[in-house]
Amino acid sequence: MVIGMLMFPDMTQLDFTGPYEIFTKLPGAEVRTVSLSAGPVVANGGLRFLPDARVDDAPAFDVLFVPGGPGVGAVMEDRALLGFVRERGLHARYVTSVCTGALILGAAGLLKGYRATTHWLSLDLLPLFGAIPVSDRVVIDGNRITGGGVTAGIDFALSMVAEIGSPETARMIQLVIEYNPAPPFASGHPSVADASLVEEVRKARKAQQQQREEQAKRAAAWYCG
Repeated sequence: MVIGMLMFPDMTQLDFTGPYEIFTKLPGAEVRTVSLSAGPVVANGGLRFLPDARVDDAPAFDVLFVPGGPGVGAVMEDRALLGFVRERGLHARYVTSVCTGALILGAAGLLKGYRATTHWLSLDLLPLFGAIPVSDRVVIDGNRITGGGVTAGIDFALSMVAEIGSPETARMIQLVIEYNPAPPFASGHPSVADASLVEEVRKARKAQQQQREEQAKRAAAWYCG
């Protein structure tokens, strides 16, 4: 079981590192990280990652995984990288993402007709790619498995382990990493946060979301038009 994890500049590192921590504990799995170049990939916030391979030299994947982050917009407009994601996704056993990584899958034409989730701020962009938005922590539709925003990557990865390994293995990994969330505030999703706080976040991210929508519309015309 080869799990290919895409990396790109300005990705959200927790989208990536949460699932990575869990995937590397799955018996029999080989985790391979790939990016456009062999040099360090700088995530949003400055953390640097060194890929195992460039996309041109990447092995075949049983699982394709794509994280999200501010850099998603640039990836959606990179036809070469989208072509790689599309080609690998069409041949993978599982096509997966966390957070706004779903927009990359969508832009590559891999979510058309599928139920999927992403970060709550970008959920309304999924229909641009023919996807059916679902506001759940993890959404499984056939071999398309998507996780919500950032921290949902841990739930996503444990669900993946249960799917490709076994529920018992997933429960064991959850215990090993002591994943027993007890958030100090009830503000982790619009469904539980104060309406005023949700509106404040929407206003703060308005310009970014408008730019992302424009990028998504342009990208949708390539593989989804």
